[in-house]
Amino acid sequence: MLDLILQLSDFDEGDALLRAYMKKRFFDLFVSMTILMVLSPFIFLIIYLIRKDGGPAFYWQKRVGWDQKEFNFPKFRTMVVGADKMKDDLLKTNQHGADGVTFKMKDDPRVTKVGKFLRRFSIDELPQLWCVLEGTMSLVGPRPPVPREVAQYTDEQKMRLMAIPGITGIWQVSGRSDIGFEQQYEMDLEYMRNYSMITDLKILLKTVPAVLFGKGAY
Repeated sequence: MLDLILQLSDFDEGDALLRAYMKKRFFDLFVSMTILMVLSPFIFLIIYLIRKDGGPAFYWQKRVGWDQKEFNFPKFRTMVVGADKMKDDLLKTNQHGADGVTFKMKDDPRVTKVGKFLRRFSIDELPQLWCVLEGTMSLVGPRPPVPREVAQYTDEQKMRLMAIPGITGIWQVSGRSDIGFEQQYEMDLEYMRNYSMITDLKILLKTVPAVLFGKGAY
């Protein structure tokens, strides 16, 4: 985030840059710890429901974060065991085009019944609060892509990797999966250029109705 603010914002002084980063980090820690404590009984219930089919409760991926560094990215498992091996056969049904950078599919046959509910309300993203505590993610920022997607980025598109990735972001509250990659990229860069705590708060507040109404969630 330091490089993000330094290169893309109007901050000129190092002390202002550091203050902005520290405020964002403190806010991330406070909110993520509070949510985890309040929702801990609900989280244990979700783990129980997911594990009823005999598979693991969590799904781990390698994602690309700040400065193109890979990190372990958790979600609640919403698909059948072995879903990754089935992905290549489904690429032709990609909602973002067969040759799209990102992969999205409505009515994905790999999604379980419990997983469909978790995805509908973005509950599967809750484990990423642990990444926020670790510092590999923030509450608000560009979503972290998988290495397979980054391999297709142009040098210009890699600019979005100059920010610490977020659990939610500007395009998540503006249509979510219905928005194609090019528009996602432009919106992420606009967020980076105009970063402020006020912007983060607005995005977090808009995330609540976006999740409840589930527009573009699949």
